[in-house]
Amino acid sequence: MTEPAATADGPVVERPWRVMAEGLRFPEGPIAMPDGSVLVVEIARGTLSRVTPDGRIAVVAETGGGPNGAALGPDGRVWLCNNGGFEWAERDGRLMPGVQAADYEGGRIEAVDLATGQVEVVHRACNGEPLKGPNDLVFDAEGGLWFTDHGKMRPRSEDRTGILYAPPDGAGLREAVFPMHGPNGIGLSPDGTTLYVAETPTCQLWAIALDGPGRPAKGPRAAPWRRGLMIYTPRSYRLFDSLGIEACGNVCVATLVEGGISVIAPDGALVEFVPLPDMYVTNICFGGPERRTAYVTCSSTGRLLAMDWPRPGLKLNFEAG
Repeated sequence: MTEPAATADGPVVERPWRVMAEGLRFPEGPIAMPDGSVLVVEIARGTLSRVTPDGRIAVVAETGGGPNGAALGPDGRVWLCNNGGFEWAERDGRLMPGVQAADYEGGRIEAVDLATGQVEVVHRACNGEPLKGPNDLVFDAEGGLWFTDHGKMRPRSEDRTGILYAPPDGAGLREAVFPMHGPNGIGLSPDGTTLYVAETPTCQLWAIALDGPGRPAKGPRAAPWRRGLMIYTPRSYRLFDSLGIEACGNVCVATLVEGGISVIAPDGALVEFVPLPDMYVTNICFGGPERRTAYVTCSSTGRLLAMDWPRPGLKLNFEAG
């Protein structure tokens, strides 16, 4: 057996992959469906789209702005983070996001009825403070919604943002963790007691202990701005995007620049880095039998990849079927 390659960051493991679809306009937020299709947002197109197993792409809903992370909610609708839109650049056949769009519409949380395509704006502000650039989201077992606000960048400034929580009844949206620096991917441990959050510009993965739904745990001597425990950052120049969780508790973080998936154990050890052919590897979800198929968005090249995964993905609290 050949030993995996290694870098200063840890083992590099090459895995075969196949293109499920191409021609997407900066796909993100994959959701594996029981019929073998995968829902994705197309950020640059402003849509929620469905990719069928044979690679066909159909628009489910027109959201406008910049639909980003997506998840099935307890009401059966697809809930979206909408970042309000980017400026875009195309270079050498690659599509890349930039600063806040000239026609920026404001950030919001939306819910999409899959049967009708109807889009409802659920949240635009928290305690009078407008949402800036909601990015990724996850539902807890009670139906409460955690999401990150990544903020928006402008040529000479950027927003200070954090992590927000909406209880199951939707009322009382609150900022649970502030400040963070460009929070992006978010997920819950299998037992629901740890919230994982990836910051993009710092390329840090944070583990935040919870002492109840929507309540980060803090010791009596914790600083008010304490985020939790920073468990991993790579030595090489990479950036973190969205993430998925394995059933065993490993955190699979989509990684930019040196594109791939960084698999990080709960104790902060790098299990492996799986390189993929795109600088903008933005998200991962699990589906198929025993959730052993990983679906990965390679956004700048407009592709959705599928690959066999050696460990099953975590069953989410709300799934179709």
